[in-house]
Amino acid sequence: MSTDNPPTSVDDGEVEFDATEVQALRERVEELEESVADIDDGDDRKKMTIVATQGSFDMAYPPLILASTAAAFGWEVVVFHTFWGLDILHEEKSKDLKLSAVGNPNMPVPNAVAALPGMDTMATKMMQKKIDDNGTATIEELIDLSHESGVDLQACQMTIELMDYDEDDFYDGVTTGVGAATALQHMSESDIQLLI
Repeated sequence: MSTDNPPTSVDDGEVEFDATEVQALRERVEELEESVADIDDGDDRKKMTIVATQGSFDMAYPPLILASTAAAFGWEVVVFHTFWGLDILHEEKSKDLKLSAVGNPNMPVPNAVAALPGMDTMATKMMQKKIDDNGTATIEELIDLSHESGVDLQACQMTIELMDYDEDDFYDGVTTGVGAATALQHMSESDIQLLI
């Protein structure tokens, strides 16, 4: 407060203040409250970043299931697809993803048999049948569900160029033109970061 206009005493012991100074104090309090509100905007949503690097049939499911589930809980979710993981978002390639039989310890056949021609196709068809019989969502349905839930499905720009893809090759709603720096920024702000 200014010392130019000191408070004046009133007979009953109360102190009277200059109305201009009181208004200035009120405005300053409002400014401070607004600045505090800017610091803590009240958005305590959890954030998750998933980096999807693999594009086989069985590896397309984990990032999409985790992302859509987290979004259903109200989390802010980004899935950054890079290298072979980009094929999950590629409208044509996602319909032809294969499950690799070779080197898969859960396959009920030895690697020598798994390496035979046509085994990847057979393993993929067997998995697709299990998915159909179980009523599990398809990859395309999970992509739609992720979009509807607010998941930001991102396509790595460097990988788009490396694989010579066109931005029109991806499902509607996929965020293109995203680089590693943007992905890292979201990761640094996230509560959970996963590499799949």
